[in-house]
Amino acid sequence: MKPKKKYPSEVYLNGKWVKPDEAFVSVFDRAFMFGDGIYEVTPFYNGKAFKLKEHLKRLQYCLNEIQVAIDAFSLEKLMYEAIDRTGLNKADAAVYIQVSRGVAARSHFVPEKIETTVLLYAFPVTLEGFEKKTWEVIATEDKRWHRCDIKSTALLANVMANEEAIAAGFAENLLVRKGYFTEGSHSSLFFVKYGVVHTHPEGHKILSGITRAEVIDICTDLNIKVVEKAVHIDELVEVEEIFVTGTTTQIIPISSITHKDKKVYTAQKDSLTKKIQEVFIKKSRG
Repeated sequence: MKPKKKYPSEVYLNGKWVKPDEAFVSVFDRAFMFGDGIYEVTPFYNGKAFKLKEHLKRLQYCLNEIQVAIDAFSLEKLMYEAIDRTGLNKADAAVYIQVSRGVAARSHFVPEKIETTVLLYAFPVTLEGFEKKTWEVIATEDKRWHRCDIKSTALLANVMANEEAIAAGFAENLLVRKGYFTEGSHSSLFFVKYGVVHTHPEGHKILSGITRAEVIDICTDLNIKVVEKAVHIDELVEVEEIFVTGTTTQIIPISSITHKDKKVYTAQKDSLTKKIQEVFIKKSRG
């Protein structure tokens, strides 16, 4: 079942706080025309930001990669203002930031002078209870572009992959490139083989997940070995546990994987995943 989402009560758009139905962007905005923009989502537990520095650092990296000159850290005050204005100071929430290259007549060529479009808003999100969930998923070919490290608003391939999973009754679509798992359509991906945690190395094929990095740190604290190496689909017979991570997904174990209408993985256990979840809850709730 698809989650129902509501519009926020207010949004910040280019220097002003307005109601969503009063927020207007030009039809010639490059994020609308080309998907030429960057976005970021930061979680707030009980009104307190978690890994704020890391989220803004990733936003800055992505803006730099597409050569948009904005200081991501200048948005920090606005993020807390969004939380305050929507009355989420003591609630679980998230702040969405979107930066478009800006408005210009449609052309692949970017004008030398162009003013960016900045959108920001806070919204409530359920962050409790993730440790009680398990997901059944599918695995399909990774057909996305080769700059998955950039958190671009051009998410059509991800949306199509996720819709394929939902239409078939699954929670997520794990993507496979030349036989090797990369990540999910909206999550990072971890495997446990013989007590060792495996995850795809950082680079252009995956997003540098903030929760992914936190899980690696937790594993280090727990003396659990982590290997940043891609796992081949044929290796699933050796895999004991699989879990996915994400900003609002947090950490969810995978109970089964279906590939080409055949179940190719069934979880053997979840003990290591549970240990990681327990530490994550303590750290995120502070």
